[in-house]
Amino acid sequence: QLQLVESGGGLVQPGGSLRLSCAASGFTLDYYAIGWFRQAPGKEREGVSCISSSGHTTTYADSVKGRFTISRDNAKNTVYLQMNSLKPEDTAIYYCATPCGSYSPVYWGQGTQVTVSS
Repeated sequence: QLQLVESGGGLVQPGGSLRLSCAASGFTLDYYAIGWFRQAPGKEREGVSCISSSGHTTTYADSVKGRFTISRDNAKNTVYLQMNSLKPEDTAIYYCATPCGSYSPVYWGQGTQVTVSS
C-alpha cells in the first residue's frame, strides 16, 4: 500500500526554522515528483513547492521563495522541506503528495501541523 508520512511540524517563533520530512512506504520515491502543500484555517489548500523525480528541478510558491528549500534523498526514500525565516502566515497543516507540478496530486500524507507564533 502506497503511503506518505509527514513529520517535523511543531510550534516555532517568528524567524525560526523547521525541517519537515516526507517518508514513503510501499513504493520507491525515485520515480515520482513530490510536492509540499499547505492549508491554513479558513483558507484553501495551496501548493508550496515541488521537486522532480531526479531532484534537478524545483519550484516554489512566491510566498516562500528564498525562505524554503525542498530536497530529496532517494536512498532514504524521503523528501524534505527546510523552512527558514518563518512567519505567522506560514501557520498551516503541511502535506506532502504525489505527483505535483503539471499533474494534480493523487496520493496524500496525513499532514503535520506547523504553528508560527510568539
